[in-house]
Amino acid sequence: MASDSGESNMDREMILADFQACTGIDNIAEAITLLELNNWDLVAAINGVIPQENGILQSDFTSEASQATMFGPPSHPEAADAAAAAAAAARSAGPLPSSSSSSSSPPSSSTSAFCPISPSTRHIVERQPRMINFRVEYRQRSVELVLEESRTVGEIKGILQTELGIPASKMHLKGWKSGDVSDTTVLRSLHLPKNNSLYVLTPDIAPTASTSKNSALQDSLNQNFLLVISHREAQRDYSLNFPGSKTIQEVKRNISDLTNIPVRHQQWEGWPASASDDSMTLALSGISYPCHHLSVCRRSSPANAQEPTEECTDVHMISDSEGDDFEDASEFGVDDSEMFGIGTTGCRKSPMMPENSENEADALLHFTAEFSSRYGETHPMFYIGSLEAASQEAFYGKARDRKLLAIYLHNDDSVLSNVFCSQMMCADSIVSYLSQNFITWAWDVTKEANKARLLTMCTRHFGSVVTQTIRTYKTDQFPLLLIVMGKRTSNEVLNVIQGNTTVDELMMRLMGAMEIFTAQQQEDIKDEDEREAREMVKREQDEAYRLSLEADRKKREAQEREEAEQVRLEQMRKEQEEEKEAIRLSLEQALPPEPDEESGEQISKLRIRTPSGEFLERRFLGSCRLQVLFDFVASKGFPFEEFKILTTFPRRNITQLDPGSTLLEAKLFPQETLFLEAKE
Repeated sequence: MASDSGESNMDREMILADFQACTGIDNIAEAITLLELNNWDLVAAINGVIPQENGILQSDFTSEASQATMFGPPSHPEAADAAAAAAAAARSAGPLPSSSSSSSSPPSSSTSAFCPISPSTRHIVERQPRMINFRVEYRQRSVELVLEESRTVGEIKGILQTELGIPASKMHLKGWKSGDVSDTTVLRSLHLPKNNSLYVLTPDIAPTASTSKNSALQDSLNQNFLLVISHREAQRDYSLNFPGSKTIQEVKRNISDLTNIPVRHQQWEGWPASASDDSMTLALSGISYPCHHLSVCRRSSPANAQEPTEECTDVHMISDSEGDDFEDASEFGVDDSEMFGIGTTGCRKSPMMPENSENEADALLHFTAEFSSRYGETHPMFYIGSLEAASQEAFYGKARDRKLLAIYLHNDDSVLSNVFCSQMMCADSIVSYLSQNFITWAWDVTKEANKARLLTMCTRHFGSVVTQTIRTYKTDQFPLLLIVMGKRTSNEVLNVIQGNTTVDELMMRLMGAMEIFTAQQQEDIKDEDEREAREMVKREQDEAYRLSLEADRKKREAQEREEAEQVRLEQMRKEQEEEKEAIRLSLEQALPPEPDEESGEQISKLRIRTPSGEFLERRFLGSCRLQVLFDFVASKGFPFEEFKILTTFPRRNITQLDPGSTLLEAKLFPQETLFLEAKE
């Protein structure tokens, strides 16, 4: 490892030396920074400093010709001589000196790939200056500039002074990637990319009033405001984006769609005092940018929002300012008279649940909000939804996820309600135990209409026995806490806890119900696991059967495709053979008759050996064309396109001769032995 590290450091030292020699950068820290930005890739680092369009030196100096290509076509003989001299120096140069070690090092690959450029030849390499593009923004104006990298920041300011009419001394040019720079900084030293975006700040020059006001207003209308709106009854936050041109009235309408609270019943907290008109836009309302927090709830009915009498100072009133929270000196949020249901008629709080709510979810949202306002935020998490939905949540999931259902029935006319709610239902131990092991659903039976509605729901979900049990309890026995456990065929009420109990007794009865439920749950989990195991085996068997059928189907299809392909190939083969036979017969019929040996004409007797070793013999007139010979060979099953006719000695390829020439001209007279050979 030590030797590898030493070799790596030595290579980097050589790369650093080569980079400094090729770029002329004497500052070691700057050179190392540039190399690290390019992951110590010498070519990439040099290309970043010396652009290719300016004659960047490339690797692989293999010849003087390549040197000329690398440096570009020289415009003067002196330039070509200097480039050749630089290339020769690269080939013959030894290892470059290291910046951190004086000892000699073996030449690295980068040494042979790059030549050091002396100051006298640098002007040959950099034939053209590198141009840099700038886009400068100032308020509502934009200026495009193109400058050489040899120019300074101060020269840019001078140009902007002419274009914008701003004194350069009051101009702050921002947007440099390397931070603030001085006016004397040369652009080349900043290592800028081709295209750059800058902006001008003039803190000492105030904009005109009309321009500033109109610009700020337009910008504000175009901005997006994030409103974080807390729905107190649902205990839910909404994060909504609105443009600055949106009016307060439109925001309230959108919230009405989300919360089902009509605009006229909405009670808000958090709007600034300047937002006095709902037709005002968000940009002019004075809310915080980019984020503003608001809260909304349903406004109480006028009968419950009247001013309290002097004897009822502890009643929580809802005012337009919406800033007065419920306050009381007692620990549980009520005084002694309220705790026992004693007080004047005018001192009654708003009902826990409205009498004629549209649906159960809205009624429970109101119940939760009123319960929190009376007894504090520490209370069981009441399920928001219908009794059927709560039963589904508690009983009909996986066995491991099932819970008991706790149904809390409240009655404001009972003297025990305040004590039970404040001391039992809000106790930390009870709240924690209910939250972990129960789905808690609540209902207010103070009003007869709500009680009748509850009895109807209980009859539908739990049967008439539970309904009759609830009917038997008198008002002073409320509130009630029903513990319901789901079973395979029906739901069973394990326990009915009345209001005249203590925290310890309530906890013991909850734990007793939990023990019964846990035993039943373990059986259900066991049955469910066995059922899932059986279903898993069945699924695996079904999947294996499906895969087997799929494999058989694919095998059958492959076999059918193979048979079809064989039939097709056989058909093609037959067609080709028939076609060849037809051609052969036509050629055989077109052949001129074989001449007699005693005929007075010049006769050429040819003997042709086939690839199988057989011989074909025939007499031809010496004046016959070679095409007749080719047709004869083809008529015997050796077509001209597949076979060539060769002489024995000297070896000649007769098929390459002109088919129109005669046998005499081809020197196949008076007799010749030929042989056939398949073409490659």
